[in-house]
Parts: sequence; structure tokens; C-alpha cells
Amino acid sequence: MTARRVVFVLFPDFQILDLTGPHEVFAQAGRLARAYVIETVAAVAGPVRSRGGLTITPTTTIDACEGPIDTLVAVGGRGTTAACADDHLMEWLASAARRSRRVASVCTGAFLLARAGLLAGRRAVTHWSSCDLLAREHPDVSVEADPIFVRDGKVWTSAGVTAGMDLALAMVEEDHGAEVARTIARQLVMFVQRPGGQAQFSTQLAAQRPARTPLREVQEWIAEHLAADLTVPVLAARAGMSERNFARVFTAQAGRTPAAYVEAARVEAARRLLETTGTTVEAIARACGFGTAETMHRCFKRALRITPGQYRSHFAVRGSD
Repeated sequence: MTARRVVFVLFPDFQILDLTGPHEVFAQAGRLARAYVIETVAAVAGPVRSRGGLTITPTTTIDACEGPIDTLVAVGGRGTTAACADDHLMEWLASAARRSRRVASVCTGAFLLARAGLLAGRRAVTHWSSCDLLAREHPDVSVEADPIFVRDGKVWTSAGVTAGMDLALAMVEEDHGAEVARTIARQLVMFVQRPGGQAQFSTQLAAQRPARTPLREVQEWIAEHLAADLTVPVLAARAGMSERNFARVFTAQAGRTPAAYVEAARVEAARRLLETTGTTVEAIARACGFGTAETMHRCFKRALRITPGQYRSHFAVRGSD
């Protein structure tokens, strides 16, 4: 079996873990099954300094990287803005993609793929803090904030930093089967398939804080009264607004509907209790306003794609009472 060629594209101020995480997944597969040969390339010869200060000496330059590529990977990091402005690098990336079986990005490496025209008309994800910017700068890209990674045809994009390992593991599984992927996951102490969406495990509940004082007060009241009736009529009355106007203004200023905000607040509170206490799921469901464990289960599956029990198993702090 011919080893598959994996090429990582580097640039000054790249995020070191965007490289070393997926690199190690492919390297483990290479040791297990002689499955991959891995190269690193950059626009110019010589060491490339990462954002954290560590330097990597690439295998070669982009101009010397010729021939077919199995998997082309653009890493991310603070230096993506400057890299996107490098026309020669962008032209090479677009050209190299045409001779690659698949193309991928890790974290904000998605900006490089978008700038090279490789995400036009495709679904994609990037680091949760950059999803809005990617959508604004590249309206031809359908940006999804929640997934760990997205595959659209031959193009794969991953969320922030460690999600690149999940993406690489999924590629290994596609190439060499579930058993190889499981072996690597055990060795690296990873989930074989990480549950949930990256954004839900990374972002704060309220990405937008309303400008109007009554709405901010309603948000604070919601957080303190999760078990109460939090329907629109009740919340509108607290804000001193009509139901229709409240729903419209709240959605515009908070970035989500009142119902979606309330559900997110309840899920967020339940997550904290699952992480830090030994309280039963049923009691947490009541305390957080879900009413029943079944309702909380459905909300967790919808929001995080795992059950409350699975969430506690993975994220509970040891020694929680």
C-alpha cells in the first residue's frame, strides 16, 4: 500500500497546536499502518516561528512542493491575516488544491481556504470566535458555528485548535477503518468521535448584550429564576413592553429569540451543575426549569448532541459532591 501524502501549510505566527495535533494523529497512523508521509511547507525557506514562540523548519517551500497530494491542510493562527494577503501563497494554495484528493483547514486556517476560493458555495466552520468574521468577509461561504468539523465534498474544515485532531482522526477512520482510528484515539487519550459541537463547549452564553436596560435586567432575572415561568408574556411584562415588541426587540438585540435564550440559559446552568455536583439529573432538571429529566435530555441532545449523563461522564470535576 502506498503511503498517503499529507502536506501542512505554515506561515509566520501560526498556531502550533493546529499543526502538532493533527500531525500526531497522522503520524500515529503512519507508525501503525505505514499509512501516511507528512510534509510541512511554507512560502519561504528557513524556520517559521509560531505564535507561541516555537519554530518549525518546514520540509520544503511551496514552490518546491510538486506532484500529487493526498491531503492538503492549512493551519490557523494569528498570522492568517498576513498569510491571506500573500498573493503568491494564495495562488499556490488554489493550485495545490486542484492536485489534492482532499483539502482541509484547522481553526482559522479556513480564512486561507476562503481567500483562495476553495470554500465558495460550501459549508464550513472555524474557531467559534471567528465564525461571524468569516461569514462577513466571505458571504459566499455557509458558515456553521456549532460543529467540531464540517465536510463538504473534498473540503474539510475544523473548529478551534484541538478540533483539528478530531478532523484528522475522522480522516484516518475514513482511510483505514474504525479499528485504526480507535487505536490512535486510545493512544492519544481522545474521543473516537468527540460528542457535541465546539461552539457549545467554548462560548459564553450571551454573545450579545442588549443595549436597552430593561432587556439587560430581564436577562439577569432569567438567570436568577430559571425554574420560573419564562414565557414571552411573563418576560414582556417584566420589561414593560408588549409581547410582540418585546420578542422583536429581544431577538434583534440579544441575537436569539427569547425562547432560544431561555433554553440556552437553562442548558448552561444544568451543565455547571452536572460538572460540579453529584445532584441527580431529575433534580437538576427541576432546578433549571426543564420540569422533567426527559425534557432536559431532549434539550441537551438538541443543543450539545449528547445526553446529560454523557456530559457528566465526560466533563464532571472529580470529587464533585
